[in-house]
Amino acid sequence: MKKPAFVYEALKWASSFLAENGREQRAADVLMRHHLQKDWTDFHLSRRDELNEDVWEAFQHDVFLYGKGIPVQHLTGYEEFFGRRFNVNEDVLIPRPETEELVEGVLSWLKLHHKKSASVADIGTGSGAIAITLVLESPALQVTAVELNDAALHMAEKNAQSLQAKVSFLKGDLLEPLQREEKEWDVIVSNPPYIPKKEWVQLDSLVKDHEPELALIGHGEDGLYCYRKMAAHLSSVLKKDGLAAFEIGEKQGTEVAAIFQEALPDAKVDVRFDINGKERMVFCERGRI
Repeated sequence: MKKPAFVYEALKWASSFLAENGREQRAADVLMRHHLQKDWTDFHLSRRDELNEDVWEAFQHDVFLYGKGIPVQHLTGYEEFFGRRFNVNEDVLIPRPETEELVEGVLSWLKLHHKKSASVADIGTGSGAIAITLVLESPALQVTAVELNDAALHMAEKNAQSLQAKVSFLKGDLLEPLQREEKEWDVIVSNPPYIPKKEWVQLDSLVKDHEPELALIGHGEDGLYCYRKMAAHLSSVLKKDGLAAFEIGEKQGTEVAAIFQEALPDAKVDVRFDINGKERMVFCERGRI
């Protein structure tokens, strides 16, 4: 295609192309902003600017790739979470807006209970989005991030370094590294893999073909293996007045809540809804019945 003269013309072409290919048209704005290296305000003000040849070639190339099913975040190399850029690639789950609500819930609980310097463990940290955000939003926290996958652990450490976040990292499976530490935490938070295999195969190729199965698929028929495994050992690592908070699938609230209520009879277990009214979190407050 001949190079458009102005930015807005390139965006118009890209939006039409993506619509024809069943992709989100807003991705055109994200990719153009990335290649122009502007913040959102300057990007919107630049729509009638003349379009540079190099920018056009790079933008057009990425629009075609996104149309073929490559996630935008893998093309730009990052995703924004709580207003900060986190490096991502195929080794880690791309941070989602619903996970921001999990973080907000934990921060609200910490503030409500005056636990300014609490110890927090993020299980299955992936890109490090939860752990890093918590300590940057509340710098007095003592945050530990646990990750089984070496490549993901490296990415989380890279994000902590680039964002200047003081986070301790442990390698291992779920709560096992915490058990080896022989201490208790004020907060355990996790966004574990929970998608049943039968549902994973039906996911959009943007997710299924490009994000790590290890971070998405929960073992077993119902995808709840990780919750059960964590529940079995949670009482030994969570303080008597602590909080355990988990992201869940939108139809898993009742089952996950029951798993943790049985494991923590002394806890108040609540299913919480996201901004769209879907079951997306389970909060377990020990000593709150």
